[in-house]
Amino acid sequence: MLAADKPHNLLTQPSGTDRDSLEAQAKLFIKNEFHKPGNVFLEAVHRIDRQACGIVLFARTSKALSRLTEQIRNGSCRKIYRALVTGRMPKDEGLLEDWLIHDDFKAVVASKAVVASSGSDGAKRATLRYRLLETRPDGHSLLEIQLETGRYHQIRAQLAHAGCPIVGDDRYGSKEPYKNGAVALQHASLTILHPDTKEPITFEANHTL
Repeated sequence: MLAADKPHNLLTQPSGTDRDSLEAQAKLFIKNEFHKPGNVFLEAVHRIDRQACGIVLFARTSKALSRLTEQIRNGSCRKIYRALVTGRMPKDEGLLEDWLIHDDFKAVVASKAVVASSGSDGAKRATLRYRLLETRPDGHSLLEIQLETGRYHQIRAQLAHAGCPIVGDDRYGSKEPYKNGAVALQHASLTILHPDTKEPITFEANHTL
């Protein structure tokens, strides 16, 4: 395995353009660090949005990739995020449950009528738990978030629907810029079982928002 702390505005994986990616940088690191000849096997176990930052886990063998992606799929890993949002949630901690529709590179919270008519084929259940870490004099709140489901843009869409968009996330209604056009969302820690020893390992980001 290789875990990396991705900065804001860097792609997780190559996009077929000349833009740099964390995967390309990580492959170069492995090639130089371990004097690997030829191509380096390295695959992302999961991805985070380009505008976000934080922990990305890579598998260095196909066997590790299979075992680690299965943990991501079945939810046996533990992902903790941090988000800097505008305003303050109605409670200091709680559960958000919504139904999301993937629509044109955006997640949309569906109404009860849409959910009733379309069922699970059109809208997917999304749940997360949040906890207030701190409030700031500028009116922002720092939240810790644990995903219970893993939907497209789930955190961004659910917090915006709750009235607290993530700072810098203009796609979901934020009116405030963040650093260099980034979004104030971080994958802060990941706990996963080692693919061989089955021992739990936690990777943590090096900084806070």
